[in-house]
Amino acid sequence: MQTINIHEAKTHLSRLVELAAKGDSFIIAKAGKPLVKVTALNSPEPAQMKRIGFLTGQFQVPDDFDVMGANEIANLFGVDK
Repeated sequence: MQTINIHEAKTHLSRLVELAAKGDSFIIAKAGKPLVKVTALNSPEPAQMKRIGFLTGQFQVPDDFDVMGANEIANLFGVDK
């Protein structure tokens, strides 16, 4: 991995950002001391970001879902049902 002086990085920022976006990560150093690593972000495509309804049709909720276990819960709290 290439190490670049901070002054050179400021001078050639556009070129360096393009390289990083293509996968060529690099390190920016100040006085020879590494400070940061610049690497591409793998941001998701808009189609990958859709989450609502992503399990549609993959399972069924039972008709009695809202009352399942009601008697057992009532017994735990000493309530007659």
